[in-house]
Amino acid sequence: MTISYTLKVANSRFGGFSKLLFRWKGSIYKLLYKEFIVFVALYALLSLVYRRLLTEEQKRLYTKVAQYCNRSTDLIPMSFVLGFYVTLIVNRWWAQYTSIPLPDQLMCVISSNVHGKDERGRILRRTLIRYANLSAVLILRSVSTRVLKRFPTMDHVVEAGFMTQDECKKFESLHSDFNKYWIPCVWFTNLAAQARRDGRIRDDVALRLLMDELNLYRAKCSMLFHYDWISIPLVYTQVVTIAVYSFFAFCLIGRQFLEPLEPGQEGDLDMYVPLSTLLQFFFYAGWLKVAEQIINPFGEDDDDFETNKLIDRNLQVSLLSVDDMYQNLPPAVKDKYWNESTAQPPYTTATAAETLKPSFLGSTFDMRMCEDAEQSQPAEASPSLPRIQTPLLSRFFAAASPAISIKNFGRGSRGHPHLRRPRADGSFPSPYPNRSEDPESVARIEEEETEDEESRASEPTTPGGCPGGTRPPEASETRRKDLLLIQVKAPSSDSIGADPPESWKP
Repeated sequence: MTISYTLKVANSRFGGFSKLLFRWKGSIYKLLYKEFIVFVALYALLSLVYRRLLTEEQKRLYTKVAQYCNRSTDLIPMSFVLGFYVTLIVNRWWAQYTSIPLPDQLMCVISSNVHGKDERGRILRRTLIRYANLSAVLILRSVSTRVLKRFPTMDHVVEAGFMTQDECKKFESLHSDFNKYWIPCVWFTNLAAQARRDGRIRDDVALRLLMDELNLYRAKCSMLFHYDWISIPLVYTQVVTIAVYSFFAFCLIGRQFLEPLEPGQEGDLDMYVPLSTLLQFFFYAGWLKVAEQIINPFGEDDDDFETNKLIDRNLQVSLLSVDDMYQNLPPAVKDKYWNESTAQPPYTTATAAETLKPSFLGSTFDMRMCEDAEQSQPAEASPSLPRIQTPLLSRFFAAASPAISIKNFGRGSRGHPHLRRPRADGSFPSPYPNRSEDPESVARIEEEETEDEESRASEPTTPGGCPGGTRPPEASETRRKDLLLIQVKAPSSDSIGADPPESWKP
Protein backbone atom coordinates (compact mmCIF):
# COMPACT_ATOMS: atom_id res chain seq x y z
CA MET A 1 0.00 0.00 0.00
CA THR A 2 1.03 3.64 -0.34
CA ILE A 3 3.47 4.69 2.37
CA SER A 4 2.25 7.79 4.22
CA TYR A 5 4.45 9.65 6.70
CA THR A 6 2.67 13.02 6.68
CA LEU A 7 1.83 12.90 10.39
CA LYS A 8 5.49 12.33 11.26
CA VAL A 9 6.47 15.64 9.66
CA ALA A 10 3.43 17.70 10.71
CA ASN A 11 5.65 19.86 12.94
CA SER A 12 9.18 20.93 12.19
CA ARG A 13 11.53 20.00 15.00
CA PHE A 14 15.13 19.09 15.63
CA GLY A 15 15.99 15.92 13.76
CA GLY A 16 12.49 15.66 12.33
CA PHE A 17 13.52 13.92 9.13
CA SER A 18 16.12 11.75 10.85
CA LYS A 19 13.38 9.50 12.24
CA LEU A 20 12.28 8.75 8.70
CA LEU A 21 15.71 7.41 7.81
CA PHE A 22 15.14 4.21 9.79
CA ARG A 23 11.97 3.12 7.97
CA TRP A 24 12.34 0.17 5.64
CA LYS A 25 9.09 -0.14 3.71
CA GLY A 26 9.03 2.30 0.83
CA SER A 27 12.58 3.46 1.60
CA ILE A 28 15.53 4.00 -0.69
CA TYR A 29 17.37 1.20 1.11
CA LYS A 30 14.77 -1.32 -0.01
CA LEU A 31 15.05 -0.09 -3.59
CA LEU A 32 18.83 0.14 -3.78
CA TYR A 33 20.38 -2.41 -1.46
CA LYS A 34 20.96 -5.06 -4.14
CA GLU A 35 22.74 -2.68 -6.52
CA PHE A 36 24.70 -1.26 -3.60
CA ILE A 37 25.94 -4.70 -2.55
CA VAL A 38 27.02 -5.48 -6.12
CA PHE A 39 28.94 -2.20 -6.40
CA VAL A 40 30.74 -2.72 -3.08
CA ALA A 41 31.63 -6.32 -3.98
CA LEU A 42 33.11 -5.31 -7.36
CA TYR A 43 35.08 -2.47 -5.77
CA ALA A 44 36.50 -4.80 -3.11
CA LEU A 45 37.41 -7.40 -5.75
CA LEU A 46 39.36 -4.88 -7.85
CA SER A 47 41.10 -3.57 -4.76
CA LEU A 48 42.26 -7.04 -3.75
CA VAL A 49 43.47 -7.80 -7.28
CA TYR A 50 45.47 -4.57 -7.37
CA ARG A 51 47.01 -5.00 -3.93
CA ARG A 52 47.77 -8.74 -3.99
CA LEU A 53 47.95 -10.10 -7.51
CA LEU A 54 49.48 -7.46 -9.78
CA THR A 55 53.21 -7.02 -10.31
CA GLU A 56 54.94 -3.66 -10.10
CA GLU A 57 54.82 -3.16 -13.85
CA GLN A 58 51.16 -4.13 -13.95
CA LYS A 59 50.44 -1.71 -11.11
CA ARG A 60 52.05 1.13 -13.04
CA LEU A 61 49.90 0.32 -16.06
CA TYR A 62 46.78 0.05 -13.88
CA THR A 63 47.60 3.42 -12.29
CA LYS A 64 47.60 5.12 -15.67
CA VAL A 65 44.31 3.47 -16.60
CA ALA A 66 42.77 4.44 -13.26
CA GLN A 67 43.85 8.07 -13.63
CA TYR A 68 42.32 8.16 -17.10
CA CYS A 69 39.03 6.72 -15.79
CA ASN A 70 38.95 9.19 -12.91
CA ARG A 71 39.35 12.10 -15.33
CA SER A 72 36.64 10.67 -17.56
CA THR A 73 34.04 10.83 -14.80
CA ASP A 74 34.13 14.62 -15.01
CA LEU A 75 32.94 14.46 -18.63
CA ILE A 76 29.59 12.88 -17.75
CA PRO A 77 27.05 15.57 -16.64
CA MET A 78 25.33 13.38 -14.08
CA SER A 79 23.56 16.12 -12.12
CA PHE A 80 22.09 17.72 -15.24
CA VAL A 81 20.99 14.49 -16.92
CA LEU A 82 19.49 12.91 -13.82
CA GLY A 83 17.97 16.10 -12.43
CA PHE A 84 16.07 16.95 -15.60
CA TYR A 85 14.93 13.37 -16.09
CA VAL A 86 13.65 12.89 -12.54
CA THR A 87 11.85 16.25 -12.66
CA LEU A 88 10.06 15.15 -15.82
CA ILE A 89 9.14 11.81 -14.23
CA VAL A 90 7.77 13.40 -11.04
CA ASN A 91 5.62 15.88 -12.97
CA ARG A 92 4.23 13.07 -15.08
CA TRP A 93 3.60 10.96 -11.96
CA TRP A 94 1.48 13.65 -10.30
CA ALA A 95 -0.38 14.39 -13.54
CA GLN A 96 -1.36 10.73 -13.78
CA TYR A 97 -2.75 10.81 -10.26
CA THR A 98 -4.88 13.86 -10.99
CA SER A 99 -6.20 12.07 -14.09
CA ILE A 100 -7.77 9.22 -12.10
CA PRO A 101 -11.56 9.62 -12.58
CA LEU A 102 -13.47 10.35 -9.37
CA PRO A 103 -17.30 10.37 -9.49
CA ASP A 104 -17.83 12.97 -6.74
CA GLN A 105 -18.96 15.86 -8.94
CA LEU A 106 -20.96 13.62 -11.25
CA MET A 107 -22.83 11.89 -8.42
CA CYS A 108 -23.88 15.25 -6.92
CA VAL A 109 -25.31 16.36 -10.26
CA ILE A 110 -27.17 13.07 -10.71
CA SER A 111 -28.60 13.22 -7.21
CA SER A 112 -29.89 16.78 -7.66
CA ASN A 113 -31.17 16.63 -11.24
CA VAL A 114 -32.53 13.10 -11.85
CA HIS A 115 -35.82 13.13 -9.95
CA GLY A 116 -38.21 10.48 -8.76
CA LYS A 117 -38.55 8.70 -5.43
CA ASP A 118 -40.26 5.76 -7.07
CA GLU A 119 -38.51 2.63 -8.28
CA ARG A 120 -38.00 3.98 -11.81
CA GLY A 121 -36.23 7.09 -10.56
CA ARG A 122 -34.02 5.04 -8.25
CA ILE A 123 -33.10 2.69 -11.11
CA LEU A 124 -32.16 5.63 -13.32
CA ARG A 125 -29.88 7.23 -10.76
CA ARG A 126 -28.14 4.00 -9.77
CA THR A 127 -27.71 2.91 -13.40
CA LEU A 128 -26.22 6.25 -14.45
CA ILE A 129 -23.62 6.24 -11.71
CA ARG A 130 -22.90 2.54 -12.28
CA TYR A 131 -22.10 3.25 -15.92
CA ALA A 132 -19.64 5.90 -14.82
CA ASN A 133 -17.93 3.51 -12.39
CA LEU A 134 -17.89 0.78 -15.04
CA SER A 135 -16.02 3.08 -17.42
CA ALA A 136 -13.38 3.75 -14.73
CA VAL A 137 -13.00 0.02 -14.02
CA LEU A 138 -12.51 -0.76 -17.70
CA ILE A 139 -9.79 1.86 -18.16
CA LEU A 140 -8.03 0.87 -14.91
CA ARG A 141 -8.04 -2.78 -16.02
CA SER A 142 -6.03 -1.74 -19.07
CA VAL A 143 -3.38 0.31 -17.20
CA SER A 144 -3.11 -1.13 -13.68
CA THR A 145 -1.73 -4.57 -12.93
CA ARG A 146 -3.50 -4.66 -9.57
CA VAL A 147 -6.93 -4.08 -11.09
CA LEU A 148 -6.31 -6.59 -13.88
CA LYS A 149 -5.40 -9.25 -11.32
CA ARG A 150 -8.62 -8.45 -9.49
CA PHE A 151 -10.79 -8.49 -12.65
CA PRO A 152 -8.95 -10.71 -15.14
CA THR A 153 -12.01 -11.27 -17.37
CA MET A 154 -15.29 -9.53 -18.09
CA ASP A 155 -17.08 -12.27 -16.16
CA HIS A 156 -15.34 -11.03 -13.02
CA VAL A 157 -16.60 -7.54 -13.77
CA VAL A 158 -20.15 -8.89 -14.11
CA GLU A 159 -19.79 -10.88 -10.91
CA ALA A 160 -18.61 -7.76 -9.09
CA GLY A 161 -21.85 -6.00 -10.06
CA PHE A 162 -20.46 -3.32 -12.34
CA MET A 163 -22.45 -4.61 -15.30
CA THR A 164 -25.26 -7.07 -15.99
CA GLN A 165 -25.20 -10.13 -18.23
CA ASP A 166 -27.20 -8.33 -20.91
CA GLU A 167 -24.82 -5.37 -20.78
CA CYS A 168 -21.86 -7.72 -21.04
CA LYS A 169 -23.34 -9.35 -24.15
CA LYS A 170 -24.05 -5.96 -25.68
CA PHE A 171 -20.50 -4.82 -24.80
CA GLU A 172 -18.85 -7.85 -26.39
CA SER A 173 -21.06 -7.68 -29.49
CA LEU A 174 -19.67 -4.21 -30.30
CA HIS A 175 -16.47 -5.02 -32.19
CA SER A 176 -13.61 -2.53 -32.16
CA ASP A 177 -9.86 -2.81 -32.52
CA PHE A 178 -9.36 -0.24 -29.80
CA ASN A 179 -10.03 0.02 -26.09
CA LYS A 180 -13.79 0.11 -25.43
CA TYR A 181 -13.78 1.90 -22.06
CA TRP A 182 -15.95 4.66 -23.59
CA ILE A 183 -18.98 2.45 -24.31
CA PRO A 184 -20.56 2.87 -20.83
CA CYS A 185 -20.25 6.66 -21.27
CA VAL A 186 -22.34 6.41 -24.45
CA TRP A 187 -24.90 4.32 -22.58
CA PHE A 188 -24.94 7.06 -19.95
CA THR A 189 -25.75 9.78 -22.50
CA ASN A 190 -28.55 7.76 -24.11
CA LEU A 191 -30.11 6.94 -20.75
CA ALA A 192 -29.89 10.60 -19.67
CA ALA A 193 -31.64 11.67 -22.89
CA GLN A 194 -34.39 9.12 -22.20
CA ALA A 195 -34.77 10.48 -18.66
CA ARG A 196 -35.16 13.97 -20.10
CA ARG A 197 -37.94 12.80 -22.43
CA ASP A 198 -39.69 11.09 -19.52
CA GLY A 199 -39.51 14.25 -17.41
CA ARG A 200 -37.11 12.81 -14.85
CA ILE A 201 -34.68 15.57 -15.82
CA ARG A 202 -36.88 18.65 -15.76
CA ASP A 203 -35.12 21.05 -18.11
CA ASP A 204 -32.39 21.26 -20.71
CA VAL A 205 -30.12 23.23 -18.37
CA ALA A 206 -29.98 20.28 -15.97
CA LEU A 207 -29.32 17.90 -18.86
CA ARG A 208 -26.49 20.13 -20.11
CA LEU A 209 -24.95 20.22 -16.64
CA LEU A 210 -25.14 16.44 -16.46
CA MET A 211 -23.48 16.06 -19.87
CA ASP A 212 -20.70 18.51 -18.96
CA GLU A 213 -19.79 16.57 -15.82
CA LEU A 214 -19.83 13.30 -17.75
CA ASN A 215 -17.50 14.75 -20.38
CA LEU A 216 -15.05 15.82 -17.67
CA TYR A 217 -15.20 12.33 -16.20
CA ARG A 218 -14.68 10.68 -19.58
CA ALA A 219 -11.80 13.05 -20.36
CA LYS A 220 -9.92 11.81 -17.29
CA CYS A 221 -10.42 8.22 -18.40
CA SER A 222 -9.03 9.20 -21.78
CA MET A 223 -6.00 10.88 -20.19
CA LEU A 224 -5.16 7.70 -18.28
CA PHE A 225 -5.32 5.77 -21.52
CA HIS A 226 -3.00 8.22 -23.29
CA TYR A 227 -0.52 8.36 -20.40
CA ASP A 228 -0.27 4.57 -20.62
CA TRP A 229 0.01 4.67 -24.40
CA ILE A 230 2.47 7.55 -24.83
CA SER A 231 5.47 6.93 -22.61
CA ILE A 232 8.56 9.03 -22.09
CA PRO A 233 10.74 8.41 -25.16
CA LEU A 234 12.78 5.26 -24.69
CA VAL A 235 15.96 6.93 -25.96
CA TYR A 236 15.85 9.40 -23.06
CA THR A 237 15.52 6.61 -20.50
CA GLN A 238 18.37 4.72 -22.19
CA VAL A 239 20.63 7.78 -22.17
CA VAL A 240 20.09 8.30 -18.44
CA THR A 241 20.62 4.63 -17.61
CA ILE A 242 23.80 4.36 -19.69
CA ALA A 243 25.13 7.58 -18.16
CA VAL A 244 24.67 6.29 -14.61
CA TYR A 245 26.08 2.83 -15.25
CA SER A 246 29.08 4.08 -17.22
CA PHE A 247 29.81 6.72 -14.58
CA PHE A 248 30.08 4.10 -11.83
CA ALA A 249 31.97 1.71 -14.08
CA PHE A 250 34.66 4.39 -14.36
CA CYS A 251 34.42 4.96 -10.61
CA LEU A 252 35.11 1.29 -9.90
CA ILE A 253 38.51 1.61 -11.60
CA GLY A 254 39.37 5.26 -11.11
CA ARG A 255 38.49 5.61 -7.41
CA GLN A 256 40.83 2.81 -6.26
CA PHE A 257 43.81 3.44 -3.99
CA LEU A 258 46.92 3.86 -6.17
CA GLU A 259 50.56 3.65 -5.26
CA PRO A 260 52.74 6.56 -6.50
CA LEU A 261 54.46 6.07 -9.85
CA GLU A 262 57.75 7.49 -8.67
CA PRO A 263 59.60 5.89 -5.70
CA GLY A 264 59.97 9.15 -3.73
CA GLN A 265 56.56 10.58 -4.61
CA GLU A 266 54.03 10.96 -1.81
CA GLY A 267 50.87 8.89 -2.38
CA ASP A 268 47.26 9.44 -1.37
CA LEU A 269 45.85 8.33 1.93
CA ASP A 270 44.90 4.67 1.80
CA MET A 271 41.15 4.62 2.49
CA TYR A 272 40.06 1.01 2.43
CA VAL A 273 36.40 2.12 2.36
CA PRO A 274 35.79 4.84 -0.29
CA LEU A 275 33.17 6.74 1.67
CA SER A 276 32.70 9.61 -0.77
CA THR A 277 32.34 7.24 -3.73
CA LEU A 278 29.80 5.10 -1.91
CA LEU A 279 27.77 8.20 -1.01
CA GLN A 280 27.91 9.33 -4.62
CA PHE A 281 26.64 5.94 -5.73
CA PHE A 282 23.88 6.11 -3.14
CA PHE A 283 22.73 9.52 -4.39
CA TYR A 284 22.95 9.05 -8.15
CA ALA A 285 21.84 5.43 -8.31
CA GLY A 286 19.10 6.18 -5.79
CA TRP A 287 17.90 9.02 -8.00
CA LEU A 288 17.68 6.61 -10.91
CA LYS A 289 15.77 4.06 -8.81
CA VAL A 290 13.25 6.73 -7.79
CA ALA A 291 12.55 7.45 -11.44
CA GLU A 292 12.32 3.71 -12.11
CA GLN A 293 9.70 3.30 -9.38
CA ILE A 294 7.37 6.18 -10.25
CA ILE A 295 7.64 6.17 -14.05
CA ASN A 296 4.60 3.84 -14.00
CA PRO A 297 2.63 4.35 -10.76
CA PHE A 298 0.03 1.74 -11.69
CA GLY A 299 2.18 -1.23 -10.73
CA GLU A 300 2.62 -3.03 -7.41
CA ASP A 301 5.46 -1.10 -5.81
CA ASP A 302 5.16 0.25 -2.29
CA ASP A 303 4.33 3.78 -3.43
CA ASP A 304 2.18 2.94 -6.47
CA PHE A 305 -1.44 4.08 -6.53
CA GLU A 306 -3.98 2.04 -4.60
CA THR A 307 -6.31 1.60 -7.56
CA ASN A 308 -8.35 -1.21 -6.03
CA LYS A 309 -9.07 0.86 -2.94
CA LEU A 310 -10.11 3.74 -5.18
CA ILE A 311 -12.57 1.49 -7.02
CA ASP A 312 -14.13 0.34 -3.75
CA ARG A 313 -14.40 3.87 -2.43
CA ASN A 314 -15.86 5.34 -5.62
CA LEU A 315 -18.58 2.68 -5.93
CA GLN A 316 -19.62 2.93 -2.30
CA VAL A 317 -19.88 6.72 -2.00
CA SER A 318 -21.47 7.18 -5.42
CA LEU A 319 -24.29 4.69 -4.79
CA LEU A 320 -24.81 6.18 -1.34
CA SER A 321 -25.16 9.70 -2.73
CA VAL A 322 -27.58 8.92 -5.57
CA ASP A 323 -29.78 6.44 -3.69
CA ASP A 324 -29.90 6.62 0.11
CA MET A 325 -29.18 10.34 0.23
CA TYR A 326 -31.66 11.35 -2.47
CA GLN A 327 -34.16 13.78 -0.88
CA ASN A 328 -33.02 12.48 2.51
CA LEU A 329 -32.27 15.77 4.20
CA PRO A 330 -31.91 16.68 7.86
CA PRO A 331 -34.39 19.32 9.08
CA ALA A 332 -33.36 22.92 8.48
CA VAL A 333 -33.21 24.68 11.85
CA LYS A 334 -31.68 27.81 13.31
CA ASP A 335 -27.97 27.44 13.86
CA LYS A 336 -26.23 27.89 17.20
CA TYR A 337 -25.17 31.45 16.43
CA TRP A 338 -28.59 32.64 15.25
CA ASN A 339 -28.82 35.50 17.78
CA GLU A 340 -25.11 36.35 17.91
CA SER A 341 -23.61 39.06 15.75
CA THR A 342 -20.11 37.58 15.97
CA ALA A 343 -19.77 33.83 15.74
CA GLN A 344 -16.97 32.40 17.87
CA PRO A 345 -16.56 28.60 17.89
CA PRO A 346 -15.15 27.27 21.18
CA TYR A 347 -11.54 26.26 21.71
CA THR A 348 -10.23 23.30 23.65
CA THR A 349 -7.63 23.63 26.36
CA ALA A 350 -4.94 22.47 23.93
CA THR A 351 -5.75 25.32 21.52
CA ALA A 352 -6.74 28.06 23.99
CA ALA A 353 -3.43 29.87 23.48
CA GLU A 354 -4.41 30.68 19.92
CA THR A 355 -7.08 33.07 21.17
CA LEU A 356 -4.34 35.37 22.51
CA LYS A 357 -2.84 35.89 19.07
CA PRO A 358 -4.03 39.08 17.34
CA SER A 359 -5.84 38.77 14.04
CA PHE A 360 -3.88 39.61 10.93
CA LEU A 361 -5.13 42.95 9.58
CA GLY A 362 -2.50 43.64 6.94
CA SER A 363 1.25 44.17 6.89
CA THR A 364 0.92 47.99 7.18
CA PHE A 365 -1.58 47.95 10.04
CA ASP A 366 1.06 48.47 12.75
CA MET A 367 3.27 50.80 10.72
CA ARG A 368 4.17 54.00 12.59
CA MET A 369 3.19 57.18 10.82
CA CYS A 370 4.94 60.57 11.03
CA GLU A 371 4.14 62.33 14.31
CA ASP A 372 4.35 65.80 12.75
CA ALA A 373 0.81 67.22 12.65
CA GLU A 374 1.56 69.39 9.63
CA GLN A 375 2.55 66.35 7.55
CA SER A 376 -0.84 64.76 8.21
CA GLN A 377 -2.85 67.76 6.98
CA PRO A 378 -4.41 67.56 3.49
CA ALA A 379 -2.60 69.63 0.86
CA GLU A 380 -4.58 72.50 -0.69
CA ALA A 381 -3.90 73.75 -4.19
CA SER A 382 -3.30 77.49 -4.65
CA PRO A 383 -6.01 79.13 -6.82
CA SER A 384 -3.49 81.48 -8.44
CA LEU A 385 -1.44 78.72 -10.00
CA PRO A 386 -2.36 75.84 -12.33
CA ARG A 387 -3.05 72.52 -10.72
CA ILE A 388 -0.08 70.14 -10.78
CA GLN A 389 -0.88 66.81 -12.41
CA THR A 390 2.00 64.50 -13.13
CA PRO A 391 1.04 60.83 -12.50
CA LEU A 392 0.24 60.06 -16.15
CA LEU A 393 3.44 61.66 -17.42
CA SER A 394 5.84 60.48 -14.73
CA ARG A 395 6.50 57.24 -16.63
CA PHE A 396 8.27 59.22 -19.38
CA PHE A 397 10.95 60.53 -17.03
CA ALA A 398 12.32 57.27 -15.57
CA ALA A 399 15.69 58.02 -17.15
CA ALA A 400 15.94 61.36 -15.24
CA SER A 401 17.00 63.32 -18.31
CA PRO A 402 17.65 67.07 -17.75
CA ALA A 403 15.64 67.93 -20.87
CA ILE A 404 12.11 67.09 -22.09
CA SER A 405 11.90 65.98 -25.70
CA ILE A 406 8.11 65.91 -26.03
CA LYS A 407 6.63 68.27 -28.56
CA ASN A 408 3.51 68.93 -26.53
CA PHE A 409 5.65 70.49 -23.83
CA GLY A 410 7.34 72.64 -26.47
CA ARG A 411 3.97 73.93 -27.60
CA GLY A 412 3.02 74.67 -24.02
CA SER A 413 6.18 76.71 -23.44
CA ARG A 414 5.65 78.69 -26.64
CA GLY A 415 2.03 79.34 -25.70
CA HIS A 416 3.21 80.82 -22.37
CA PRO A 417 6.02 83.30 -22.97
CA HIS A 418 6.12 84.21 -19.30
CA LEU A 419 7.59 80.80 -18.56
CA ARG A 420 10.70 81.26 -20.71
CA ARG A 421 11.82 84.72 -21.79
CA PRO A 422 14.45 85.01 -24.52
CA ARG A 423 17.92 86.25 -23.72
CA ALA A 424 19.66 89.00 -25.62
CA ASP A 425 21.25 86.48 -27.98
CA GLY A 426 17.84 85.00 -28.89
CA SER A 427 18.14 81.78 -26.85
CA PHE A 428 15.87 80.78 -24.02
CA PRO A 429 17.19 80.51 -20.49
CA SER A 430 16.58 77.49 -18.29
CA PRO A 431 13.69 77.76 -15.81
CA TYR A 432 16.08 76.36 -13.21
CA PRO A 433 18.95 78.85 -12.91
CA ASN A 434 20.66 76.87 -10.15
CA ARG A 435 20.85 73.63 -12.12
CA SER A 436 23.22 72.64 -14.87
CA GLU A 437 21.71 72.18 -18.32
CA ASP A 438 22.87 69.72 -20.95
CA PRO A 439 23.70 71.76 -24.11
CA GLU A 440 23.03 68.79 -26.39
CA SER A 441 19.59 68.21 -24.89
CA VAL A 442 18.70 71.93 -25.13
CA ALA A 443 19.78 72.02 -28.78
CA ARG A 444 17.57 68.99 -29.45
CA ILE A 445 14.58 70.75 -27.87
CA GLU A 446 15.14 73.92 -29.92
CA GLU A 447 15.46 71.88 -33.10
CA GLU A 448 12.15 70.12 -32.34
CA GLU A 449 10.49 73.47 -31.64
CA THR A 450 11.73 74.87 -34.98
CA GLU A 451 10.42 71.83 -36.88
CA ASP A 452 7.09 72.10 -35.13
CA GLU A 453 6.74 75.80 -35.97
CA GLU A 454 7.45 75.09 -39.64
CA SER A 455 4.84 72.29 -39.70
CA ARG A 456 2.28 74.51 -38.03
CA ALA A 457 2.96 77.35 -40.51
CA SER A 458 2.46 75.01 -43.47
CA GLU A 459 -0.99 73.81 -42.31
CA PRO A 460 -4.04 75.18 -44.22
CA THR A 461 -6.10 77.97 -42.75
CA THR A 462 -9.51 77.11 -41.36
CA PRO A 463 -12.66 79.06 -42.34
CA GLY A 464 -12.48 80.91 -39.04
CA GLY A 465 -9.27 82.57 -40.10
CA CYS A 466 -6.93 80.51 -37.90
CA PRO A 467 -4.50 77.91 -39.17
CA GLY A 468 -5.55 74.32 -38.84
CA GLY A 469 -3.09 73.70 -35.96
CA THR A 470 -3.42 77.13 -34.26
CA ARG A 471 -5.82 77.65 -31.40
CA PRO A 472 -7.96 80.82 -31.03
CA PRO A 473 -7.14 83.20 -28.14
CA GLU A 474 -9.85 81.82 -25.88
CA ALA A 475 -8.61 78.27 -26.43
CA SER A 476 -5.09 79.44 -25.61
CA GLU A 477 -6.37 80.93 -22.36
CA THR A 478 -8.08 77.64 -21.50
CA ARG A 479 -4.87 75.73 -22.26
CA ARG A 480 -2.90 78.16 -20.10
CA LYS A 481 -5.12 77.28 -17.15
CA ASP A 482 -4.67 73.54 -17.67
CA LEU A 483 -0.94 73.67 -18.33
CA LEU A 484 1.04 70.90 -16.62
CA LEU A 485 4.07 72.03 -14.68
CA ILE A 486 6.69 69.29 -14.76
CA GLN A 487 9.85 69.25 -12.70
CA VAL A 488 12.81 67.38 -14.20
CA LYS A 489 15.77 66.99 -11.88
CA ALA A 490 19.41 66.87 -12.80
CA PRO A 491 20.88 63.63 -14.19
CA SER A 492 22.31 62.67 -10.80
CA SER A 493 18.84 62.42 -9.29
CA ASP A 494 16.59 59.37 -9.63
CA SER A 495 13.32 60.88 -8.55
CA ILE A 496 10.90 63.03 -10.54
CA GLY A 497 8.45 65.37 -8.86
CA ALA A 498 6.54 68.59 -9.30
CA ASP A 499 8.12 71.97 -8.63
CA PRO A 500 6.68 73.91 -5.69
CA PRO A 501 4.56 76.88 -6.76
CA GLU A 502 7.09 79.51 -5.59
CA SER A 503 9.78 78.22 -7.96
CA TRP A 504 7.74 79.26 -10.99
CA LYS A 505 7.99 83.02 -11.32
CA PRO A 506 7.23 84.99 -14.46
